[in-house]
Amino acid sequence: MLNLSENNIHKRFDKGKFSAFDKVSSLQWERWLRKSLVIFAILVLVFLFLPWTQNVSSKGYLTTLYPDQRPQTVHTIIAGRLEKWYVKEGDFVNQGDTLVFISEVKSEYFDPSLVNRTTDQIDFKSKSIEAYSRKIEALQRQLTAFKEMKSLKIKHAKNKLKQARVKVKSDSVDYIAMNAQFKIAERQQKRAIELNEKGLRSIRDVENANVKLQETMAKTIAQENKLIISRNELINAQIDFTNVESEYLEKISKVESEISSVISDQQEASSNKSKLENQLSNYKIRKGYYYVTAPNTGYVTKLVRSGKGEILKEGEELLTVMPDKYDLAVEFYIEPMDYPLMKKGEHVRLQFDGWPAIVFGGWPDASFGTFGGEILAIDNFTSSNGMYRVLAIPEDYDKKWPSGLRVGGGVKTFTLLNDVPVLYELWRNLNGFPPEYYKGKVNNNSLNKGKK
Repeated sequence: MLNLSENNIHKRFDKGKFSAFDKVSSLQWERWLRKSLVIFAILVLVFLFLPWTQNVSSKGYLTTLYPDQRPQTVHTIIAGRLEKWYVKEGDFVNQGDTLVFISEVKSEYFDPSLVNRTTDQIDFKSKSIEAYSRKIEALQRQLTAFKEMKSLKIKHAKNKLKQARVKVKSDSVDYIAMNAQFKIAERQQKRAIELNEKGLRSIRDVENANVKLQETMAKTIAQENKLIISRNELINAQIDFTNVESEYLEKISKVESEISSVISDQQEASSNKSKLENQLSNYKIRKGYYYVTAPNTGYVTKLVRSGKGEILKEGEELLTVMPDKYDLAVEFYIEPMDYPLMKKGEHVRLQFDGWPAIVFGGWPDASFGTFGGEILAIDNFTSSNGMYRVLAIPEDYDKKWPSGLRVGGGVKTFTLLNDVPVLYELWRNLNGFPPEYYKGKVNNNSLNKGKK
């Protein structure tokens, strides 16, 4: 006590009667305090040089390793009216089991005999195509006959043209001969007249010469007329030859045009048949979509549509099926600053929600209730939350993850990095420095396991 007050109480009672004053006034507690402080200082000093495992902590959740093991949402393929449910939430279904039955709502599919009627239309189209084929064969036979007839007619016209040319040549030679005879007769007639004037020939000789001249002239004119007729016949033969070619070219072109038209009609019928066959196939497949089946084996976890008689659109959600067998993995997110520290195969300590655990981030061996994992994959781009997604799988040599884990459960992760002294870790945190860059050893076995 400092005895600063004017009202001193030391004189009012006897200190010897109280043992507590003796104990307080002794110096033993000072020695004990000094030893305690020394021991504490030594412990703190030792603690500062203890190894500390740097780690990056984050939060994530349980997912599946393979996409087909995750909850599968079942959708409707076609629009329809919900008629009957065959399952309820929590039911176990095998792949292919019927889940829901829906009925048709589109008027173009109401006909119950739609498939049979479409089949009949396809049969009619097939018969029409066969009829076109027979017509094409008949036209081709007609075309062949026209081509053969054209060849014969052309040969006949050529022979006739050749005969006309020969006849023209023959009549031309005869005309030249008759013209020569006419000139001779004309000279003889002139000579007979001259000799008659000189008295050397008689008038009868002159008359005979005149008669012969007239006969020769008549024959020459007749031969010239005959030559002209032969030339006209040659021209007519040439015209006939040209007409034969034009006539049969027109006939052949007409038949070929008809063949092309029939082929076009046949191809159009074949196209319509293909469309009908496509429609028939769609009708048959559509009937199979009236019953919605389970895409895989698992449990019905959520019914999105519940009412009977509801109208469904194409691709609308009906329910969710969770596969019964799956490989668990942990999906968590890290800050971009910690991205360079992550490597495939690095170790991760996991604390699952619902499982009690005592966690010492820097001393993973002293932690209780945590489980081991290895990094399998790291995204090379940020997610919508601005962080990088990391996927971890169980370690083979660590204890197995609890059997009661379910997809979607929360997880706290501690990615283990480099071992440093506690003093260095305190200094790093006080200065705001990131953890040291650490190259982890990739476990090829775990990576191969994730690829299976």
